Amino acid sequence: MAKGKKTKSERDSNNSVIATNRQARRNFEILDTFEAGIVLKGSEVKSLREAQATIGEAFARVEDGELFLVNMHINPYSKATADMFSHEPTRKRKLLMHRREIQKLGSRMDQQRLTLVPMSMYFLNGNVKLELGLAKGKNVVDRRETIAKRDADRDADREIARARRRE
Repeated sequence: MAKGKKTKSERDSNNSVIATNRQARRNFEILDTFEAGIVLKGSEVKSLREAQATIGEAFARVEDGELFLVNMHINPYSKATADMFSHEPTRKRKLLMHRREIQKLGSRMDQQRLTLVPMSMYFLNGNVKLELGLAKGKNVVDRRETIAKRDADRDADREIARARRRE
């Protein structure tokens, strides 16, 4: 096979989702989303290719003008031969964004008491990217309102569908 040619499965694996945080939209009101790169070790990338990561309890924060992801768990690479080639599963990982974006995020987080929640992690052209959501926490009442609104919308859609079938 020629050097530049890739099979269909190789191309699909280059742009695939590794992990998603399904609880994020339920527990937080997402105000804005951002994309960031992430600094990883080789064994971490290999583990991510096997989809061995969880971002459910992770969050991002600004420290000394840099953005870090805390509490993301990447399982050690299964085929690593020695511990020296392995990595710490829950280490703090640096996120890559432009300095101005980080400063804007930091000031918004401080002033409006917001948090950065990872929404999903995926490969984009061979690089690992992280979608971050600038979020405000929901309390129990807000969650109930969201559920009630969703149920009302479903009921309305069902009634509209029934009316169309009768015509």
